[in-house]
Amino acid sequence: MPSPTSSPPLLRPATPADLAALHAIEQASFASDRLSRRRLRHWVTAENRVLLVAEDNGRELVGYVLVLLRRGTRLARLYSLAVTPAGRGRGIGRSLLEAAETAAREQGRLFMRLEVAEGNTAAIGLYEQLGYRAFGRYANYYDDRGDALRMQKRIRYRPENLQRLEVPWYRQTTDFTCGPAAAMMAMAALDRDYQPSVSEELALWREATTIFMASGHGGCHPVGLALAMHARGFATSVYVSQATALFVDGVRSAEKKQVIRQVDADFRRAARAAAIPVETADFSQAQLEQWLEQGALALLMVSTYRLDGKKVPHWVTLAGIDDQCLYVHDPDMDDTWGALDSSYLPIAREDFARMSLFGRERLRTAVVVRRRESGRG
Repeated sequence: MPSPTSSPPLLRPATPADLAALHAIEQASFASDRLSRRRLRHWVTAENRVLLVAEDNGRELVGYVLVLLRRGTRLARLYSLAVTPAGRGRGIGRSLLEAAETAAREQGRLFMRLEVAEGNTAAIGLYEQLGYRAFGRYANYYDDRGDALRMQKRIRYRPENLQRLEVPWYRQTTDFTCGPAAAMMAMAALDRDYQPSVSEELALWREATTIFMASGHGGCHPVGLALAMHARGFATSVYVSQATALFVDGVRSAEKKQVIRQVDADFRRAARAAAIPVETADFSQAQLEQWLEQGALALLMVSTYRLDGKKVPHWVTLAGIDDQCLYVHDPDMDDTWGALDSSYLPIAREDFARMSLFGRERLRTAVVVRRRESGRG
């Protein structure tokens, strides 16, 4: 046991030379769900992380903390925190976590999220002391089928004016149904009797698809989504920054271009017949905030370039907004991050201003959905 006068360990960034010690800490700290040596080697050299170690008197490592920084967002995730038996009882875990929060905050992150075994009362107590609050659970999360408690802490500032409905999160089941998944999340928030399903997801895609896109199956047209939700008893309106047919430049063949133009014209004609407003205009973040304050939700099309490096149009559901961030439900769950980091995903306003422009035309579009007074809801 260390003496009460032992100097506190040095906290520093991990280096490749620490790999063997990190692996030893991992083996000594966890009976299951261990990070392999290969994965530790990856995280030592990765850029999208904070990896700090606690070095005791310059001789040996007594703990480490790994935080993942999701690209394109202001979200950090505590991935692993471990202290050796020799280092426990000295506040090293707390010091590592506080240092990791500071490092994540300095890189512009606004939230820290984590999951912890429900039976790990010592860890939960530490997290609660540091300001983390539970906001959900994962059943059968760990290798031993144990449940995980989901916790979150605002690490940059305290929200004071967050406007949002409670929006259920739904994961898209195909590569091309982000639009239907986003629509189902909005409709389920506005009408608790509405039930998302795979059948409904595919039906919405059939009703809203552009048929063709740059590759593979078509995505969803904003007016097509508005028509599909209108048919299910919701009031919808569309804002689109260009009057010409959307997504034409995403395909090369003349035949596909003609199909996309025809689909665009048919959707707009159907919207006029259904009295669905289609505004050829841009919209501001102030308007988005106003729509949420009025009880509406918005489906927004973003470019995924800042999320995954690909220039692909992608639909998300706007679930909240405050002075610095927009909060979206992203239906395309990355297996590394999971549903924990796909719901109420914070995106800084200045980042979103760039993410919400797509293609050479700098297309910006939103589908606003509300309860229909005389319909369901």
